[in-house]
Amino acid sequence: MREGLAANRIEWIAGIINGTTNFILSEMREKGLTFADVLKEAQRLGYAEADPTFDVEGIDAAHKLMILAGIGFGIPMQFDKAFVQGISTLDALDIRYAEELGYRVKLLGITKRSDKGVELRVHPTLIPEKRLIANVNGAMNAVLVKGDAVGPTLYYGAGAGAEPTASAVIADIVDVTRTHSADALQRVPHLAFQPDQLVDLPILPISEISSAYYLRLRALDKAGVLADVTRILGDRDISIDAMIQKEPQEGEDQADIIILTHVTVEKNMDAAIAAIEGLSAIVGKVTRLHMEELSR
Repeated sequence: MREGLAANRIEWIAGIINGTTNFILSEMREKGLTFADVLKEAQRLGYAEADPTFDVEGIDAAHKLMILAGIGFGIPMQFDKAFVQGISTLDALDIRYAEELGYRVKLLGITKRSDKGVELRVHPTLIPEKRLIANVNGAMNAVLVKGDAVGPTLYYGAGAGAEPTASAVIADIVDVTRTHSADALQRVPHLAFQPDQLVDLPILPISEISSAYYLRLRALDKAGVLADVTRILGDRDISIDAMIQKEPQEGEDQADIIILTHVTVEKNMDAAIAAIEGLSAIVGKVTRLHMEELSR
């Protein structure tokens, strides 16, 4: 990004930038295990720390996203303005439903530049399984960078473990030393932009970002529920891309409804979910996950 893409205006960056969470999500998908069970295995293998909070709550990924956004857009570090959501509350059921619909769930760090400002967000995300980045599994990392001239480019490699970490640390030390000893006028800044060229672009709050969504709701198996839900979404200009209603388990009167939406503004989805949860036929909370095509 600092040198090879110097001819480009970076438009967006999306990355699997935490090997621990990617290992956990891969194991949950492939083996149908719960988050708690896979976390124990990740700790046994040395991928996760004894206190895994920084990894599983998305904090480590958010730190890395700040660096990527700084290199890509020439903005200062602004961790406090990022939206950060981890995977500790992710249900294996949603990973399975996503798979049925042709998607994989990954913890992504996403930063985009638009006329309104810059998005800085980390959260579990549904990605079409046909995308290369959706097939990055285990403790591997991958970063997808979209430049206006070159288009999307993908960078892939190990994201956890003693030797990959040591390799990255040594590379940083060499980079710092090489830059320090270079002619001051010829140095490539560590964050790509000279200090006097940084721009303080506005950071968009999560309520203002645009995304497609995956929704899972638990509803009583009776007439009119779907009509009420679709009316609520339609009233807030949220269009439905796909919908599946699962059959109730034997002896139960409740069923899961899974909805995929087209792109809408987050605050509209917030309002829609609040209204849906207020319906008497809806049991518990609505599960919401973001969806990204990552194609253009």
